[in-house]
Amino acid sequence: MKRILTCLDGSQRAPYVLSTAVSLARGTGAKVLLFRAVSIPSELPPRLYSVSPNDLPDILLESAKSELTELARDVPQDLIDGIEVHVGSPWDAICTAAQAHDADLVVIGSHGYGALDRILGTTAAKVVNHIDRSVLVVRAKGSRALA
Repeated sequence: MKRILTCLDGSQRAPYVLSTAVSLARGTGAKVLLFRAVSIPSELPPRLYSVSPNDLPDILLESAKSELTELARDVPQDLIDGIEVHVGSPWDAICTAAQAHDADLVVIGSHGYGALDRILGTTAAKVVNHIDRSVLVVRAKGSRALA
């Protein structure tokens, strides 16, 4: 195994997902590529109303990259293969990035199971169903999927 695409979002689970990927990288000699996909939110925070619509993607990308850089501080530098952020549908961006970087494994966190997730499906479920490589879905200890 050479490269693990480690998909991180802004949730509280992100550090746990990252630590799982780092443990796998240490055990297999792989490196982790930290990845985050951002999409334009349907409701913007008030501070962004004064921003030009053309500038919004750059602001979102910059914020996501900053968050990933902060998470990467706890990862040994010899295990990091890079940090990458994209604007787009998260599940599609993850599948595209996995192919583009020839990732051997995708590590992603399991996420909410609210009413909308049950109808549309979670990002993790969409990735598992559409990607052409192995995926490890990381759950926080003690969490379980709702039937």
